[in-house]
Amino acid sequence: MKKSVRIFVTGSLQPVFFNKFIKENADKLGARGFVRTLKDGRMEIFIEGDLDAVNQMIPICKRGPQHSVIRKIEEKDEKFQDFKEFKVLNF
Repeated sequence: MKKSVRIFVTGSLQPVFFNKFIKENADKLGARGFVRTLKDGRMEIFIEGDLDAVNQMIPICKRGPQHSVIRKIEEKDEKFQDFKEFKVLNF
């Protein structure tokens, strides 16, 4: 079964480290999609793939790398888009 979810993370985050952490975990689990820093400073993470991979990625995204201070999480289910890989996008 396939699943897609979009997560917005707000807090004191170092985008370079946060993006790297999310990409490494997504690659390890076989999840696809993207992570990017939005102009308002939030991180946007779109994850899709097998149900198990996505369900394992959600708490990783909500926790972030060491030294992240996360203040707010927004999560919503999305339509499956069939990404082929996980990418770090620029603005």
